[in-house]
Amino acid sequence: MELGLAIGLIVGLSILFLLVGGITAFFVTKKIFEKQLRENPPINESMIRVMFNQMGVKASEARIKQVMRSMQNAK
Repeated sequence: MELGLAIGLIVGLSILFLLVGGITAFFVTKKIFEKQLRENPPINESMIRVMFNQMGVKASEARIKQVMRSMQNAK
């Protein structure tokens, strides 16, 4: 009976540790992802307008849409 108990204990603890490790990895990954999004927000149309204004170029709406499309296609 001791062998069965040992095997059951090993299997049970292995499953428990896998679950705890998976849950921990999920929350750590989520925290890192949110931090990266805060530090490097995705580019939107207003950022492109500001970029064109800083370069001294008056961008049309079509040009801004074209830049957005090209950035979406590059991903």
